Amino acid sequence: MKVLMINGSPDPNGCIAMALKLAGEVLNQQGIETETVQIGNRDIRGCIGCDHCRNAGRCVFEDAVNETAPKLREADGIIVGSPVYYGNPNGTVLSFMQRLFYSCGLNLHMKVGASVVSCRRGGNSASFEALNQFFGICGMPTVPSSYWNDVHGYTGEDVLKDEEGVQTIRNMAANMAFMIRSIADGKKEFGSPQRLRGAHTDFIR
Repeated sequence: MKVLMINGSPDPNGCIAMALKLAGEVLNQQGIETETVQIGNRDIRGCIGCDHCRNAGRCVFEDAVNETAPKLREADGIIVGSPVYYGNPNGTVLSFMQRLFYSCGLNLHMKVGASVVSCRRGGNSASFEALNQFFGICGMPTVPSSYWNDVHGYTGEDVLKDEEGVQTIRNMAANMAFMIRSIADGKKEFGSPQRLRGAHTDFIR
């Protein structure tokens, strides 16, 4: 079992890196492998709506999106982390997630998703909810914790002083391990939930 962790911060050793490290420690203790992909300091443009991916099964832009898609295919869960920029996840991680989830054509149903955000003071809850939107539309259970998955500070060392934030991240990771194992057991016992497809409401006609 494996969890893919996406660091959307431009600082590979900052607050998000520390939060993901804390989550990874708990997951590893639970026997779940982790891999971190650093995308916050990479040049990742937004989707241009060209629909190249519909036929090719991959994005027209050869960057971290196409590099990450096979990793997500093999993973049982994903944690996406971003700092807060003006009350939102940063532009790089949003462009990355929008293109990854749209272009890769993966069946993400029942893979487990979680988001982690950090800020100095405010904007965490809005950014947290924005990232969680990616999971619900793909049939991915979203991992709960004992609070919203956020940490505070300027540096990774600051995060460790946020005792409640550290506790929240560790609880999230423990819940994620439980959910991944439970879903795997459930599939063996009962099979995957049936997915109804094909209905597409057109409000124009």
